[in-house]
Amino acid sequence: MKNSLKVGPAGWVYPDWAGIAYPKPRPRGFHEATYLAEYFDTIEINTSFYQPLRADYCKQWLEHVSANPHFLFTAKLWQKFTHETGANLEDERAVRAGLEVLNNCGKLGALLLQFPFSFHKTPDNHVYLKQLLERFKDFPLVVEVRHATWNDAGFYEFLREKNVGFCNIDQPVIGRSIKPSAHVTASVGYVRLHGRRYDTWFSDDPEKIPGNRYDYLYSAAELEPWGERVRNLQKVSSKTFVIFNNHPQGKGLVNALQLLHALKKEKVKVPEPLREHYPELNKIASEPPKNPTLFPVGLSPKRPSAKS
Repeated sequence: MKNSLKVGPAGWVYPDWAGIAYPKPRPRGFHEATYLAEYFDTIEINTSFYQPLRADYCKQWLEHVSANPHFLFTAKLWQKFTHETGANLEDERAVRAGLEVLNNCGKLGALLLQFPFSFHKTPDNHVYLKQLLERFKDFPLVVEVRHATWNDAGFYEFLREKNVGFCNIDQPVIGRSIKPSAHVTASVGYVRLHGRRYDTWFSDDPEKIPGNRYDYLYSAAELEPWGERVRNLQKVSSKTFVIFNNHPQGKGLVNALQLLHALKKEKVKVPEPLREHYPELNKIASEPPKNPTLFPVGLSPKRPSAKS
């Protein structure tokens, strides 16, 4: 089976990416999605988690990435459906307005139903999930759960019967957190890497430490097992998405490029601002730096160490 591999970041609008991931000042007409589509074949849309996507915005985004014919968006379902249970038919119509723009033209690779750690496998939650999958069955669905009670053969078989993908995640494994895996339950394989900030993962007040929950740069040794898992996913899925959610200071972009290099076994195109802040990218870059005098001057930001 020929597999389409798409690796990319979660989201594209982060103030701290200015001058690190994106050029500063920005050229006239600059758009983040257009820029990222030069280097990646997917972006997971973040804003859809916080509010329904506007159809006119989705049409604009499609135009912004049109120069890359291999590009597919993925999107998170509005949290009113995954973190609450009171969403009504009007909410569903609002959500569909934007998602259908992407899906109808074949540019929505997956719709991610991201549930919180508190969403355990109980009879009531299983019924709710089943109802939710039925409501959105006309989209390519993927489910992300974070609690280990869902790590059950019957649950994976249920997803296969529904042709719904399972999201394999990397997160700090604390208590009953679900562990890294390589499950494929549909034609779409999906991976999300959140980083390993054990010290802030379950912080009660993340606003006091903005961004720190995902502020993590994976080492090559930490990415290697994920490279093997992704290869296994590719053997049985038609499309495989790998999304890096460790976004602070563009760290997810760095790791996405490193994983692409490892999987494709070839050098990759690297954004110029990013390589200036992370000079370790030079050894995997397909093109020489535009400002060679900057290298090897400078050190990459310190990576928080993982706790065992």
